[in-house]
Amino acid sequence: MDYLKTVVPSQLMAERGANLVVINPGSTNVRMGLASQDMPFNVPHCIARHKNDAGKLSVRDQIASLLKIPFLNEVSSAENQPLPPKMGRVDGLSSQQNKDDSKLTWTDVMDKSIKSSTSIESSDADEDPSQSTSDDGKRPNSEEMKYKEMIFGEDALKIPPSASYCLSRPIRRGHFNISQNYPLHQVLEDLRTIWNWMLTEKLLINPKDRNLYSVILVLGETFDNREIKEMLSIVLGDLGFSTAVVHQEALAAAFGNGLSTTCVVNIGAQVTQVVCVEDGVALPHTALALPYGGDDISRCLLWVQHRHRTWPSFKTEPMKRPMDMLMLNKIKEAYSQIRSGSFDAVAHVHSYEHEKSVGQQKTRLSALSVPPMGLLYPRLLIPEEYPPPPRPWFQDCDDMLEDTWQTNDGVSGNGGLGAWDSYQMLPTRLKKFDNIGLVEAIVSSVLSTGRVDLQRKLFCSIQLVGGVASTAGLAPVLEQRVLNTIPSNQPVERVVVLQSGRNPLFIPWKGGVILGVLDIGRDAWIHREDWIKNGVHVGSGRKYKDSYFLQSQIMCYYNT
Repeated sequence: MDYLKTVVPSQLMAERGANLVVINPGSTNVRMGLASQDMPFNVPHCIARHKNDAGKLSVRDQIASLLKIPFLNEVSSAENQPLPPKMGRVDGLSSQQNKDDSKLTWTDVMDKSIKSSTSIESSDADEDPSQSTSDDGKRPNSEEMKYKEMIFGEDALKIPPSASYCLSRPIRRGHFNISQNYPLHQVLEDLRTIWNWMLTEKLLINPKDRNLYSVILVLGETFDNREIKEMLSIVLGDLGFSTAVVHQEALAAAFGNGLSTTCVVNIGAQVTQVVCVEDGVALPHTALALPYGGDDISRCLLWVQHRHRTWPSFKTEPMKRPMDMLMLNKIKEAYSQIRSGSFDAVAHVHSYEHEKSVGQQKTRLSALSVPPMGLLYPRLLIPEEYPPPPRPWFQDCDDMLEDTWQTNDGVSGNGGLGAWDSYQMLPTRLKKFDNIGLVEAIVSSVLSTGRVDLQRKLFCSIQLVGGVASTAGLAPVLEQRVLNTIPSNQPVERVVVLQSGRNPLFIPWKGGVILGVLDIGRDAWIHREDWIKNGVHVGSGRKYKDSYFLQSQIMCYYNT
């Protein structure tokens, strides 16, 4: 303990974080890095596998396709527009020269494979035994081009549409992206393959040495306990880490900013989460999950430009062509901001409809304050009813924390019934998907604490994290609107949205680093041998500190 009082924080991070891997998976990106690093690797959470049958690029995105956002189905072709597009003059508008308008390039899906001379000779001998080799008895190695079997990250999103690949995203809208065309075992295999690729290629950790490393999973509140169990099985069983621990994303975000009491507003790419933290403990009854995020703002940006007829006559399809979604995200991050009055900007819009030639046009983007305002008015982003993701995979398994092993007939298991047919969410683990605005969600979450002194602290300590938190003008608008939305009978006079010195996208990951480095005793860590041989089940015995996160109060190991 005396050592911890005198050691320099950077030295402590370097010493205790050298063999500690922190993984923060999201619906769009996964952030992974060693605790000794300043910043993690931020890679699109997707994988593309080559298909043997000839065909075009296919995208398995079941949950996103269920949204049926109205403006995505609208036809914006030139023949349906009674008036020509309002392209306008671009020389009189404010310059945005510092923005990145560079075009994206298609991924090279071909890989050079060197064919050795011995294999060539053997194949030639099979075809014609009488044919001899060259005079010196040696033949040079030859190169042949073949398709890459797997492509990861941003390169997978930039695969040409004509290439025969299947693009898969294992996590969408805060859950496993499971459907009839994307079964559970394939989702888990893709997760394992993506994480293994990042560990090997990005972190340079040899699979043989992973038993020397520990892993921290920083997970959002939307994941079900079965999904958490599967991810633990991946890192401990498949990837071979020695120990692992799970931390809540909201709690990690609070520690990442050095706060003990705060209202964490995590605006991700596809899900927005609001959770209150008091004295380093997340309050489960304050958790709210909203089914929209940065990707919905990007699609709203395209819809607004179509409405104003300022978008070029390009066929932009973000739901079918991942390259278009990448471009929309870049434009959103560069130009979207919240300010009073009308805000226009000049941008270079690229067309990726044709692989051979990438079209480009300089155009005026109008009403750039409208898309991010969809966080306050979600009717701009999502339909009135948000269809829940399909969950049929829960019917063939037992909840890892549900005591269904002793039945009336004495048979182990769940008696042939689905473990989730009569499953009721514990009152300590509330998850709500309400189509309400961000302001109403913050006020509802804070007021649900029920204590005036705590409410005042939380309203003066609202913390924005996630990629969308960097939107210019969002913090002052939230301060004003949250203050105006608080009921008049509540004795709250001040609302403060804290500004972070770090990139808000990486704050939860950094908080996971701090939690892992400062956890000296590691009482809550799960060892690989215990997990593989015994598993986890409800009972009396070893206590898991983050028990509510897994919908359990006390857990112990059991023999199967």
